[in-house]
Amino acid sequence: MNEPEQFEVYAIRYAHHGDRNANEMFIGGDPHEGPMALDYFVWVAIGSTHTYLIDTGFSAEVAQRRQRKLLRTPAEGLALIGVDASTIQDVILTHLHYDHVGNFDMFPNATLHVQDKEMAYATGRYMREPPLRGAYEVDDVIGLVKEVYGGRVEFHNGDAVLSPGISVHFIGGHTMGMQCVRLWTQRGWLVLASDASHLYANMEETKPFPIVFDVGQMVDGYRTMRALADSADHIIPGHDPLVIERYPPPADKLKGIVARLDVAPH
Repeated sequence: MNEPEQFEVYAIRYAHHGDRNANEMFIGGDPHEGPMALDYFVWVAIGSTHTYLIDTGFSAEVAQRRQRKLLRTPAEGLALIGVDASTIQDVILTHLHYDHVGNFDMFPNATLHVQDKEMAYATGRYMREPPLRGAYEVDDVIGLVKEVYGGRVEFHNGDAVLSPGISVHFIGGHTMGMQCVRLWTQRGWLVLASDASHLYANMEETKPFPIVFDVGQMVDGYRTMRALADSADHIIPGHDPLVIERYPPPADKLKGIVARLDVAPH
């Protein structure tokens, strides 16, 4: 077996949304608690031979329509750490909600990795139901279908090793085809949860996020990620503002913008 490639891993904060109540963050949350906030990230893993982008954010048009504060495009965020979007070889789409799958046209040379079940979900019977389709953008889904016909999409049916040191793992729960990403780093095995756990509290307190396809799968996913990661500190939630506070920036000028995840948290 080949030795795993060691990755530097960065969270890039590209958007923000504040003034949410606890009942928008947790099933059973108190609507009188708040306000709470969400940050929006894309993640990049840089190795000696491969560079992977995990998720692609949303566009300015979607930000305006959904009343989210767009801080920078993912491509602009990558440029801040010296990564040219056109050189990205692989994009892992953890799922196809609007804030994870816009802008993939910014990465024209990348293969797009998605779970079979997620594409089936985003184009199938459940999208007739407003609560389930609300976090999808139909134009993004149609755009991805076009990329399938263009030969750019790699489908996975469950867990898969993309190259030594990085793998995707089927989780489900939040959506039918939700997947997380496991990476080998200088501090051990790191798991990017994406929306398998929006916030630290979702997983640590077993308080599921209310946008969900299967609550039981979501809770089982917390256990799966704990088994994949070297410790609880090696699991990175998808939208928690604490990530940018707990992990150091790669340079002082990037504080509040980029967090380096392959080093220990503060």
